[in-house]
Amino acid sequence: MSSRGLHRRAFLQGAAWPAVRAFGQARRPPNFLFILADDLGWGDLGCYGHRQIRTPNLDRLAGQGALFTQFYVNSPVCSPSRTSFMTGRYPARHRIHGHLATAELNEKRGMPNWLDPSVPTLPRLLKGAGYATGHFGKWHLGSGPGAPAYEAYGIDDHRTAVSNGPGWPAQPGFWAKSTGLIVDEAIRFVEQNRSRPFYLNVWTLLPHAILNPTEEQMEPYGRFGPGNDTPHKGALQVYYASVTNLDQEVGRLLKRLDELGLARDTVVLFSSDNGPEDIHITNASHSGVGTPGPFRGRKRSLYEGGVRVPFLARWPGRVKAGRVDDRSVLTAVDLLPTLAGMAELKAPGRELDGEDVSDMLMNGARPRTKPILWEWRFHIFGDTLNRSPMLSIRDGRWKLLMNPDGSRTELYDIPADPSELNNLAPRHPEVVGRLSTGLLAWHKTLPPGPVDPTAGKNDYPWPGR
Repeated sequence: MSSRGLHRRAFLQGAAWPAVRAFGQARRPPNFLFILADDLGWGDLGCYGHRQIRTPNLDRLAGQGALFTQFYVNSPVCSPSRTSFMTGRYPARHRIHGHLATAELNEKRGMPNWLDPSVPTLPRLLKGAGYATGHFGKWHLGSGPGAPAYEAYGIDDHRTAVSNGPGWPAQPGFWAKSTGLIVDEAIRFVEQNRSRPFYLNVWTLLPHAILNPTEEQMEPYGRFGPGNDTPHKGALQVYYASVTNLDQEVGRLLKRLDELGLARDTVVLFSSDNGPEDIHITNASHSGVGTPGPFRGRKRSLYEGGVRVPFLARWPGRVKAGRVDDRSVLTAVDLLPTLAGMAELKAPGRELDGEDVSDMLMNGARPRTKPILWEWRFHIFGDTLNRSPMLSIRDGRWKLLMNPDGSRTELYDIPADPSELNNLAPRHPEVVGRLSTGLLAWHKTLPPGPVDPTAGKNDYPWPGR
């Protein structure tokens, strides 16, 4: 047996892995740190073009690794998006179409109360290979009486919110300090498991509303206030301060990885669960000014701004530093097969919707082998221009949106028209035919369920009509 094989067998039997040695000799499997922000828009970081929010730590992370401009989540809201990251499968296959809420609301929308624990998950896959697994921060994959324990999903160590807990005691200003508390737990986990490979989810609550940053956090953004002795804070102050606090705490976590000598052994991934919240939503009425960058759509929309989000990847010596990848098309369901590939593990035998894109992370762009598909069954709040059709598919350069009945058929050449302003469906009927056939066939395989009467519509109360 090779040296690498002997060391791997020792690891699976519980022994600590040796320190990484020279190239060509044994190397322990990589650690994985997956940081997931909540409702952070594609354009909300300096490295993605924002010129006012201060995000030096995430900008530095981008410079130390790769920044991807075409990364998609598989739902424009939280619970289904998180389901995709965890399972490698589209969330509608599990009947998780919207955010998991009360049992009554879940039943009304044809949804379960939690993610089925029998479904293969990324933490369980890695735990089975000897990884220590942890999850700190937002959960939102189901709670309430009878909800499965985290161990059923393969998670050893946890402290969570929007969950059954254990969480953090109720305290004034919790939301403003939540990222620091989450990072405290993450650092504890890393310190306790530094001698063995680990998988760690750090899922923040920010910048999801209701945002309530401290005066100290908002002070650097005072110039964005309304002025004239108005006793209110400006929405930009509130949102910018929250994103900067998120950045500061991520920086603290990454600094501790460096101090422990773990940076070179750790794959760090950063993303968001969906696009930015809309200011028309009540709990974001004072802060819903996150930006989707140049894209049309926000949270809940299948236009780019609702499902296209930041994605950063760092693995020193493996992922080329300072790379900006405008060509690779990646998506959330790719996470499970990709990390399995990096850990040299076989992905679950059950069919996955994602593909192993570790070569894209480390070696550069290539065409993906699978299209990306979406469904959204509910109302879309906000401006009429953001209200997308119910279904969508991205395949190569093309993105098609349509309703199941064939109405509102829209075709966009995304690399040439990322803002989705020029509908090319009339000019390319052959592309529409090919993509719609696959999209509608996929839609027919999904479990049936209730559909909002406004889903897929962009009606406006035109005067006199």
